[in-house]
Amino acid sequence: MMGKVLAIGIALTALVAGVSMYYLHTSAFYEELEAQGDADVMMTARASDLPEAVAHAGFQGIDSDSSPIRYRACFTTDLSAETLRATYKPAENAVPLLAPKWFDCFDAKEVGAALEDGTAMAFMGTENVRYGIDRIVAILDDGRGFVWQQINHCGEIVFDGQPAPDDCPEPPERYQ
Repeated sequence: MMGKVLAIGIALTALVAGVSMYYLHTSAFYEELEAQGDADVMMTARASDLPEAVAHAGFQGIDSDSSPIRYRACFTTDLSAETLRATYKPAENAVPLLAPKWFDCFDAKEVGAALEDGTAMAFMGTENVRYGIDRIVAILDDGRGFVWQQINHCGEIVFDGQPAPDDCPEPPERYQ
């Protein structure tokens, strides 16, 4: 009898721990972002090499202080593909990161497939929005836009404990 009680206690503890870990990973640290206006969506202009506000509507975003790559956002824009290509700097190696299932406007698999088949374009949002982290903006042919943050080549090296390459900005003290 005591063995059954112990087994049930262990099973319940494991269930509570599993549910708690799932909740902490997918929901607990995220907060929804309020739309702030034009600066919600920024892309780096080819002419100035500086981020500038992009005309958009329907902004929805989430972020978390627990990781610099948890930022996700969705929006729509009326800008044409030709205008986007001519005006904004493309992003190399753009790979959308998964969002929590409850943030259903952001489908990383759909965006990734669209980037691969050419029905979406990826642009540099803000380079080094935090050291080693770039904000990437992808826009589909239908005008839907998606934003996420990903580690850039400087971050990959410096976060691994290696010295920053010559083409990277000087890392903050905490990474040296």
